[in-house]
Amino acid sequence: MDVSVGKASPPPRRIALVGNHPPRLCGIATFTADVRAALTNAYPDTAVDVYAMEDPGVDHAYPPEVTMTIARDDIDSYREAARRINESGADIVCVQHEYGIYGGPAGAHLLRLLDRVEAPVVVTLHTVLESPNADQRAVIEALVRRAARLIVMAEKGRDILRRVHGVADNRIAVIPHGVPDRPLTDGLAEKRAFDLDGRKVLLTFGLLSPNKGLETMIRAMPRIVAAHPDSLYVVLGATHPHLVLREGERYRESLQALAAELGVADHIRFVDGFVPHELLMEYLTAADIYVTPYVNEAQITSGTLSYAVALGKPVVSTPYWHAAELVSDAIGRLVRVGDADGFAEAIVGMLDDPARLDEMRRAAWLLGRGMTWSRLAIAYVAVFAAAITQRPRRFGRPQMRVHTFAPLPPRLDAVERMTDSCGIAQHAIFTVPDRDHGYCVDDNCRALMLMHRITGEEAARADQLATIYASFMQHAWNGDRGRFRNFMSYDRRWLEEAGSEDSFGRSLWAIGVTVAEARRREMRAWALHLFNQVLPHAQELRSLRTLAFAVLGCDAVLEAHPGHDLARTFVADFGRRIHAQFRAVRREGWQWFEPVLGYDNARLPEAMLRAARRLGDADMEADALAALGWLDTIQTNADGQFRPVGTDSFGRHFMPPLPFDQQPVEAWATIEAMLHAHGATGAARWREAAQRAYSWFLGANDLGTPIASLADGGCHDGLMSDRTNLNQGAESILAYQFGCCAMARAAGNALSTETVDRVESVDAATG
Repeated sequence: MDVSVGKASPPPRRIALVGNHPPRLCGIATFTADVRAALTNAYPDTAVDVYAMEDPGVDHAYPPEVTMTIARDDIDSYREAARRINESGADIVCVQHEYGIYGGPAGAHLLRLLDRVEAPVVVTLHTVLESPNADQRAVIEALVRRAARLIVMAEKGRDILRRVHGVADNRIAVIPHGVPDRPLTDGLAEKRAFDLDGRKVLLTFGLLSPNKGLETMIRAMPRIVAAHPDSLYVVLGATHPHLVLREGERYRESLQALAAELGVADHIRFVDGFVPHELLMEYLTAADIYVTPYVNEAQITSGTLSYAVALGKPVVSTPYWHAAELVSDAIGRLVRVGDADGFAEAIVGMLDDPARLDEMRRAAWLLGRGMTWSRLAIAYVAVFAAAITQRPRRFGRPQMRVHTFAPLPPRLDAVERMTDSCGIAQHAIFTVPDRDHGYCVDDNCRALMLMHRITGEEAARADQLATIYASFMQHAWNGDRGRFRNFMSYDRRWLEEAGSEDSFGRSLWAIGVTVAEARRREMRAWALHLFNQVLPHAQELRSLRTLAFAVLGCDAVLEAHPGHDLARTFVADFGRRIHAQFRAVRREGWQWFEPVLGYDNARLPEAMLRAARRLGDADMEADALAALGWLDTIQTNADGQFRPVGTDSFGRHFMPPLPFDQQPVEAWATIEAMLHAHGATGAARWREAAQRAYSWFLGANDLGTPIASLADGGCHDGLMSDRTNLNQGAESILAYQFGCCAMARAAGNALSTETVDRVESVDAATG
């Protein structure tokens, strides 16, 4: 144990412990419960709340210490757990991590929780892999980035984290698996209780499966029995549930058949069942030698091996990672995997020398005194104290007090980075396009609109790109279904015949803007042709935001073609429907269209304001401005900075917004809606609100960290509780570039060199 065990470290007031928990039957559940008990016993004034994972279709009756269960495959459940942890005032979050516990690829859903909690995070890694697959590597490296400290139970874990993942030594603590602090006994009483009187008991515990190497021990038994006829091998544990699902009890029966074939069936006792913790301790106490003939060396910890040593049991084992570190000649023997003769020789040699066996018992028990649960609790608290001392910067403590920046010129470098001859890719891993996620019409229609807003020297380049995005949209239109397809794989296969209503609305909007704003006559002609095909199908739309997107598209067409009667009809119809929804839902303190806050929020009042101006409806205009003003209020933090509605706010009825995750698309929507309100009313407050939203990209935000990448016009995918999401997907890049275009247009393209230099210096300082 490389953590100080003095009681100098002050304990946290409240700990959130995330993992499995009894009555769920697994080693992680037992470990989580034991860690909690150890912490509360050592520090009775510290509250320890357990957030227990639950599998689909299971509903365990958890004890009161379990504050909340987290549904393994439900993203919203992880978000709710993060909210509960934050509201509890937890000083530290301690996660028990094992692949398979959490939902998503390699347990990636856990990251949704950790990205939202405000307290520092410490992760106990129960498995550390030498050769993780792509999903496992992505998850572990995300945990490494998020965690203040990582706890492993063996030096091998530290070594792998250093070599495979590049983790610095000072972020890793080695704390052995905890063990009970029990006196050294001869085990005779326990032998009597299990009808083992007069037997030399060899014990293996765990779920039965081929990787346990039980065949090796069974093949060793004839030699052991020949030398010591009173020996008995106890195989304790149920068959692994996954194995039972596939083949029933065929594996257990094959082991029993092997024992019978070798003539040692009377010297092997199979105890079938899930063994409670206390019963396991009694079986271990009754054993003379603990045996682990495991086949897989890549096991970094075995709780039962630790328990056996702490209870004073000599060990014979294969040299899997944990055993190789723990088992010396003083307390046992290591034998090659699959070497039945080696196991027989080691065990017979120990049983032949009772005095030496007794010395091993005492040496094992003494070694176990350094691993007791009370010592683990002190070591954990020392790690917690270090994590709290170095806790990351959080919301409410921005580095910068600058609230506004002059607009920067739009740049196409990052847009081109994401674009190929087919279209713009959806997602990126950091700045590298992620081809696994292909393309979508949502991003390509945004990209098409942006190209019309790029002016000056970049205009010709933008027009070339516009043709790519227009072609994607044309191909996405499924006239037979009256819908746009949305998702396309990288090999250019559509993954659906009809996309969502949102995809339809955004596409109609983009076509309408192209009709009004494209520089090339042939592009405007194409857009009007497609718009006229698509618009009649809009009468089937029901989603509120889709209605808003459609209004934006129709309003743009009316700028270029005031006599387009069908576009005017839809503006009037959809505008009134949006207005009616607003009046039906609004209440004191809630001037909004829905009982919840969602995405692209500012587009709702913007669409209603545009419709009001077309219709000359003063009441509609007043309500649109009231909604926009209310949104501006709730999207402003205590420092007067823009704070977009976080994605965790979704689904919370009539409740104020939550700050996680802040998305660039919200800033873009706010900029354009506020500038339209400024143009409609001349009131300075709207332009100031747009400026705050734009400055969010450049560092005037909760963390004082630029979201935009000034070098190439890129943009990170969001603002988390303690950092930016370093991926740069298409939506984020486009949102930032739209913001630059809108603000530059509003400012008459007058840029402040002083401000640009200042932002670049901040960008360099914060990375």
